[in-house]
Amino acid sequence: MNQHSTFSIWFTTARPRTLPLALASIIVGSALAYWAGHFDVITTLLAFITTILLQVLSNFANDYGDHVKGSDTKERIGPLRAIQHGAITGGQLRNAVILLSLLSFIAGVGLTVYAYQSIQDLVVFISLGVISIVAAITYTVGKKAYGYLGLGDLFVLIFFGFVAVIGIFYLQAHSIPAMIFIPAFGCGLLSVAVLNINNLRDINQDKQAGKNTLIVRIGSQNGRIYHVTLLVLAVVSYLIFAISEFKHWYSFLFLLVVPLLAKHGLFVYRHKDPIELRPILGQMAGLALITNLLFGLGIFLG
Repeated sequence: MNQHSTFSIWFTTARPRTLPLALASIIVGSALAYWAGHFDVITTLLAFITTILLQVLSNFANDYGDHVKGSDTKERIGPLRAIQHGAITGGQLRNAVILLSLLSFIAGVGLTVYAYQSIQDLVVFISLGVISIVAAITYTVGKKAYGYLGLGDLFVLIFFGFVAVIGIFYLQAHSIPAMIFIPAFGCGLLSVAVLNINNLRDINQDKQAGKNTLIVRIGSQNGRIYHVTLLVLAVVSYLIFAISEFKHWYSFLFLLVVPLLAKHGLFVYRHKDPIELRPILGQMAGLALITNLLFGLGIFLG
């Protein structure tokens, strides 16, 4: 196997289409820090690195956990994973998970040491970093993997919404105004929507494998209604913040993406065959990133 193909295999396993989720939460948190008058470029860059490492760790661990549990088969609708066709082994993926855990911890410590203002900050954020690493791994790894218990949506909302957005805000502003919980909620909902597309697509295989995602529990019809609800509540969250806190029309730039979100939501609601959702996962991740970029841009311009 040549060097180029090896890189390609690992790059694909990292699932680059999901990385916008990592970027989106940092964009929102840092934009809110700018809104509060405390934006710091280095803190933002360190947060980008840490969050991307955590996202890749989560993706590697997800593949490894599903492989160990036998829930990823050749019948899956989504793209065939490298471990499924033998391009990488379970041992190699396990070692990659260990390496990414170490790198994520080092990056998180570096971020915290640079940005902290008190010993309490140091202890709290290093602890949050360890918890984030454990959460990234235990989505599918372990006897009580929460992804198999239908708790994935809740954890994504917490970590991609509240922990990431409020955490990066606090490391710059060193305060937590109540209003930032609203856009943090919206950011988390868009991340949940990405997971929801994945779960809608894989519902039949997940049922067979005993992976009781929220969609397996509530059914695909309710899952499509749930998806539209996630999109609507996310937009409403940003709109509430914009109306409450902003005084310039730039504040509403994120509304430009609403027609695209509406088109996406309508497609998901109308198409009941899981295989039709195969190309939609990347689309939802892209829409989440664009929405948060426009929201952040509105803050910087306004």
